Amino acid sequence: MPEGERRFSVSRRQLIIAGVGVVGVAGMTQRPRDKSGRREKYFLDMQDALAREGIGTPTLVIDLERLDANIDTLLTHLPNGMGYRIVAKSLPSLDLLSHICNRTGTDRLMTFNQPMLNALSAHMPDADQLLGKPLPIAAVRTYFSELPPENGAAADQVQWLIDTPVRLEQYRELASGLDRTFRINLEIDVGLHRGGFTPGEELRRTLEVLKADPSLSFSGFMGYEPHLPSLPTTLGWRDRAKRAAWETYSNCLSLAAEVFSGDELAAITRNAAGSPTYRYYQDTSLANEVSAGSCLVKPTHFDTDLLEPHLPASFIATPVVKSLDRTVLPGLEFAEGIQRSWNPNSAKTVFIYGGHWLADPVDPPGLEYNSTFGRSSNQEMLNGGSDLEISPDEFVFFRPHQSEAVFLQFGDIAVYSNGKIVERWPVFEASA
Repeated sequence: MPEGERRFSVSRRQLIIAGVGVVGVAGMTQRPRDKSGRREKYFLDMQDALAREGIGTPTLVIDLERLDANIDTLLTHLPNGMGYRIVAKSLPSLDLLSHICNRTGTDRLMTFNQPMLNALSAHMPDADQLLGKPLPIAAVRTYFSELPPENGAAADQVQWLIDTPVRLEQYRELASGLDRTFRINLEIDVGLHRGGFTPGEELRRTLEVLKADPSLSFSGFMGYEPHLPSLPTTLGWRDRAKRAAWETYSNCLSLAAEVFSGDELAAITRNAAGSPTYRYYQDTSLANEVSAGSCLVKPTHFDTDLLEPHLPASFIATPVVKSLDRTVLPGLEFAEGIQRSWNPNSAKTVFIYGGHWLADPVDPPGLEYNSTFGRSSNQEMLNGGSDLEISPDEFVFFRPHQSEAVFLQFGDIAVYSNGKIVERWPVFEASA
């Protein structure tokens, strides 16, 4: 058996389910309908473009027209005066980020790890980078040790995210040792409960340290509230949580106003939101910038009501290795007829190049993972109904669940525009 090949095992339980369990289920639930059908012209055209380019391996494809439409949609939803910060982890490619920066006119990025921070400092040294999570002090030291002297000024554009007084003291000691002034942005807990400051004496003392120490500079607050869309609207739960989040943020700003002057506070970053919540902010009375990234490529986890105007713009395309007109499971050959008569979506089988991604098949229609055979990162099995028509070397298309990790698994992004693959955009190296 080749190394990495998924071992297939059949438990007694699976055997019983496949062989006779279907009969019992049939009496209790409705028979599944056949979901197979004709392929969409959109994906057939994309398939032709990939074939003309000679692409024969799993590839991440971005539709440039849809990307641009999503950028424009986001900009139309921003109120007057609201800044936009690009979430780099969700769009992990220098070329992709540069394209979005140029179209939006923003130089604000939200960065999440040290290697990406170094890469952006080297290639986009004028960008204002706000850390999206606090970095361990060892990672900050590595950032400075790997920062070329000619990019030294880029470090002055970084806003370091701080969540505790202990971490602030670590950063203060490093800044003093480097003879630098660190811009410090304070993470506040507006209801996600993932750490950060809350209104109170600890926050006040931290603000006073920032005011007094010349190696530190208060650059603003960051409050993230992705939990809000997941809360039920029943009995006003979501609205109450949103009001509580905004009240917490407002109270933190009030505390800052007791320590810093109005002129000092006028220049700070008041960051909020993410793709799921950026549309909540209809003015700049609380936040003066919102962060978003995933909504521009729209993986499936962002199929929400607020993001309905955004279009899916990213797909995984992978060749079919084998296409079979029947589905036979090893060790369960006797159950083929029973399974097919019960579930028409198990009529045919394709094995694809690779697999086991955080993604759902979308074309050809009706494809499903086989829960009995299991997932595989080598040759994943997908099943479809009687109308499934696809041949080896043609492509199955998936929508990713998320972008930040999935985009890094396929090498250069294939940029699709007007029926052609027009560019290949390298991605960042995978990192936490």
